[in-house]
Amino acid sequence: MTRYAIIADIHANLEAFKVVLEDIKAQNCTHVVCLGDVVGYGANPKECLDIVREMKIPCIKGNHDEMCSVDKNLEGFNPYAAEAIMWTRDQLTEDDRQWLRDLKYQRLIANFTIVHATLDLPHQWGYVFDKLMAAASFTYQNTPVCFFGHTHVPLAFIRDSVVRGGTYSKFKVEPGKKYFVNVGSIGQPRDNDPRAAYVVYDLDENTIELRRLEYDIPTAQKKILAAGLPARLAERLAYGK
Repeated sequence: MTRYAIIADIHANLEAFKVVLEDIKAQNCTHVVCLGDVVGYGANPKECLDIVREMKIPCIKGNHDEMCSVDKNLEGFNPYAAEAIMWTRDQLTEDDRQWLRDLKYQRLIANFTIVHATLDLPHQWGYVFDKLMAAASFTYQNTPVCFFGHTHVPLAFIRDSVVRGGTYSKFKVEPGKKYFVNVGSIGQPRDNDPRAAYVVYDLDENTIELRRLEYDIPTAQKKILAAGLPARLAERLAYGK
């Protein structure tokens, strides 16, 4: 049995991450991989990063991972994200920051690919919300399945003769097609559903299933406010926006 838990965009939300890890065990997953943005936005960057490192979860670099690990200026980031990045930098050790700096932008895992944003320009952090944007990544996709994150919105794009796309709960991977699948976000969902999201990819059954889980949002919110982070970052968790 080979079952991969595909997680993304934890964003320092320890409450959501713990619930997902429990569900991963309950789902009898044999492997876990992470699509980046372990840190940023939330109040527990060090704790979440420690878990990923201790579990030796294969991980790729997200834009928040990148910016929290270097001292670049934050031009182009919204003020809430920028404030959280500045705060997060101070929570991480130099060893943590080096670990984040060393992450690759994309990786091959078993017979599938993982990337944080796009396959065409993975280091430029483009957002894939529609078929046109997905088509650019399909051009560079050399495996039947590629998982991505970054948008915090779970969508599956399929290329056979044309590119199709939409929301999903569970589907079968069919031969001869390519799949570019967003697994949603653990720590800050943005599809109007506040529940933590991740995907189980069963390589024996060839199925991809989206899992949604309730977690202790009030505690995560209180921690964000107690850390002096922008209230907006706490408020949005309740709405999944």
